[in-house]
Parts: sequence; structure tokens; C-alpha cells
Amino acid sequence: MMRLLKILIALGLVWSAWWYAAGYGLRRGISDWFAAQAARGWQADYASLSTSGYPLRHVNLLTGPALADPATGAAWQADWISLESPAIWPGRQTLRFAPTAQRLSWFDRHLVITAAQMRADLNLHPGLSLGVERMVLTSGPWRIEAGGGDLLAGQTLVLSMVQGEDPATYRYRVEADGFTPGRAIRRLARATDGLPARFETMELDAQVVFDRPWDRRALEERRPQPVSVDLKLAELRWGELRLMAAGRVTVDGQGIPTGAITVKAENWRQMLAMAQATGRLSPEAAASAERALGFLAGMGGNPRAIDVQLNLRDGFIALGPIPIGPAPRLILR
Repeated sequence: MMRLLKILIALGLVWSAWWYAAGYGLRRGISDWFAAQAARGWQADYASLSTSGYPLRHVNLLTGPALADPATGAAWQADWISLESPAIWPGRQTLRFAPTAQRLSWFDRHLVITAAQMRADLNLHPGLSLGVERMVLTSGPWRIEAGGGDLLAGQTLVLSMVQGEDPATYRYRVEADGFTPGRAIRRLARATDGLPARFETMELDAQVVFDRPWDRRALEERRPQPVSVDLKLAELRWGELRLMAAGRVTVDGQGIPTGAITVKAENWRQMLAMAQATGRLSPEAAASAERALGFLAGMGGNPRAIDVQLNLRDGFIALGPIPIGPAPRLILR
């Protein structure tokens, strides 16, 4: 019995030594990373850093974290953030975010994000590069404000990013229940009173190939850039408005996409009016698109629904042979 007790005490001392050594290494790694970013010209601050969770976990709590990248104008700050991991392996991190306001900005744009029970579960590959194998961001009720008013809100949010067999390929899924556009968006889009306050459906399923894997260099150097996008399904349903899209595009070094996207839309005339109201389409382009879509919808037998292909080439989007505007640049900054 005494022999067993001695073995247990020895194992406890070894485990305690490991826990404290690993905890020190994690704290040192976090503080060194902030110092390295500050040396590169970033604002990289926090008020305090503490470790708890003995004996099974490491919980590193940073109060008052603030990051700002002068090269991109992006900045983020929060009251606190915690990084939790099993004591046996720090490569499985859980980031928990404060339920109080987080402030996100880039150049002259400012957003305030408030979310309940927001967390990000990260599975990282072993090694110094800390490549992302899997990330799942979940949240309870959330709200994004801009200019003092609600911009977007929702009841739940699930965003997943899973690495494929090719290390530079990732599968993305987005699901948002109770997705609610704010008053500013409804006013800008001139949404009618007939539309419900919330979207019935908002889903995205896509596979993206980047020019390199996502790892620590994405924060320290530059973001990986998309090379190709396989949009398996994007679906929005808002009252009588329904939009579905799928297709594939390749992306060159300047972020210009080339490919085709198949779009199915119900009540498409109202969508065109909203796109024109927000400035996404010029009046001339909207008029041309309405004539062409009206013809296609008539051929399909339902004047309120269309099934068309959008062609992206040479920096423009075309509805068949009819150009309708410039294509967006797919560049992550």
C-alpha cells in the first residue's frame, strides 16, 4: 500500500511539474508573440495575463487585449479573452470571448460586436508553424452595430473551417439562425414592410484552395490568398425572396475571379431594385439586367423566378453575353 502511495505521489509531482512548466511556456509564448508584433510596428497590448485550470487544463486569461495592424488598418480590442487547452496537449485551443462589446475597425470603419457564449475551437498541427487543422466558431445571440445602430444580428452562429487532404484546401460552412438585418440595411435596401424581420435561411457551403495553408504567418506576415473557390451552395431565404447559388471560380494574383456561378432566384425584380438602391448596380445595368432576366423568366414559365448563369471574366460579371458590372476582387487583407 505504501509503495502504491509513493508511486502516486511521485506521479503527482511529475504531473505538477509538467503542468507548471507547460503553463509557463504558454504564458511566455503569448507574451513573446505580443512583444514581437509590437516590434514590427503593431499596437499589441494587454493589461494582464494569468494562468489557471490546474490540474487538467491551462486557462490563460488576457485582460484588455488590443491589436492593430498599421499595414491594413485593421484593429480589434476587447475586455478579455481566454485561451484554454488540455494540459497534455496545447494544440487544441478553445478561445472564449467576453460577452461585453468587442470593437473591430479598419481604416475609417468601426464595428461593435456583442455576442453571448462566443467561442472558437482550434485544432492546430504540432510544430512551430501552428497550422490550422480545424476551427469552429460558435455563438449564442449576437449583434453587430455600426454608427450607433444595429447592422446585423442573429440568435446563433456556426462557422467552421476544416482542412482537407491538401494542406492549402479548406471546407467552409456557415449557418446563422434568426439572421436579422438592421434598420440601416433595410432602409438602404429599401426593404418593404412585407419582409419579415428575420431570414428564414442563411447557409453557405464552400471549398477554397489558398496559395498556402493558414498558420501563424497569417497574423505575422500576410493572409493566405484564395486560388480557387468551389461554391457548393449558398442559400438565403427572406420572406418571399429566395436566392440560391453554386459554381466554381479561379482567382489570379490580382484577386480577379474567372468562372461561372449558377443563380436561382425567386422575386428577382425586388432583388434587382434592392441591388440598385444600394449602389451595387447602376440604373443602366439594372435596366439591361431586368430586360434580359424578364426574357429568361418568361421562357421558364414563371415570370417571378429565374435560373441563370453569371459569367466572371476579365474583371467583369456578365449575365450570359450581357455585362452587368465589375466583379469583386477576392483579396484578403
